[in-house]
Amino acid sequence: MQQQKCIFLDRDGVLNRERGEYTYRLDDFEVLPGVPEALRLLKKNGFLLIVVTNQAGIAKELYKKEDVLACHSKLQESCDTLIDAIYYAPGHPNYSESLSRKPNSLMLERAIAKYNIDTAQSWMVGDSERDLQAAGKVGVRSILVGDKYNAGAHEYQVKDLWEAAQVMLGKERVA
Repeated sequence: MQQQKCIFLDRDGVLNRERGEYTYRLDDFEVLPGVPEALRLLKKNGFLLIVVTNQAGIAKELYKKEDVLACHSKLQESCDTLIDAIYYAPGHPNYSESLSRKPNSLMLERAIAKYNIDTAQSWMVGDSERDLQAAGKVGVRSILVGDKYNAGAHEYQVKDLWEAAQVMLGKERVA
């Protein structure tokens, strides 16, 4: 079976608006501009699209698994169901230890095994250091989006997913 290339995507701050607090209500879940177009472009270039997101609010009992699943349904509907899989880690260290929760890499490892992913041809797009750390643990290149960190904080750092797609596709053509 041929290995596949993949884009791993953090959710809050990459795909939907980061609100500074937990996003679990459908009314608050807003897909960022350019996200559907970026996903379409990446899919057209042969990438699997897999979301990996920490959802500690479940362990903290701030919201339920059903709330997360409803937001994920809205995300899929907004993006023409282009996302191949969504993994989420409901734990939080104060409540339940989890190797799935980023910066750990178990969500990525599970996807790599299930989908036969070639890590050398794959990327992680995140908006925090913990996303990039998880990617590094499995040998996946990473790109930082957003403005949480000063310029130069990471080798690949851009404004949003659309710009990230341009960088990743540019690097893909060089490889």
